[in-house]
Amino acid sequence: MKTMRYFDEQVRVRRPYLRLEWCAAARDRPLRREVQPDGRVRCWTRVILEGESEGRVLRVVLLEDGETIHNAFLDRNYRDFPS
Repeated sequence: MKTMRYFDEQVRVRRPYLRLEWCAAARDRPLRREVQPDGRVRCWTRVILEGESEGRVLRVVLLEDGETIHNAFLDRNYRDFPS
């Protein structure tokens, strides 16, 4: 899996709960996928954090190539919209 140095050194340090398999699921089988005006791609997937019974939504931001992970975070504002 391709990742940005920023993701490895900043994002994963600040968000140690992130799992690479969740990021891969968002990239490969997203609930929703959008292309931003700058060409980056947003993908969402549902995840269940350890110790929680209810799922949360993880947003993964990919570079223009649609593969390289730039950022990932729990998206508190996600709403189910049609694709």
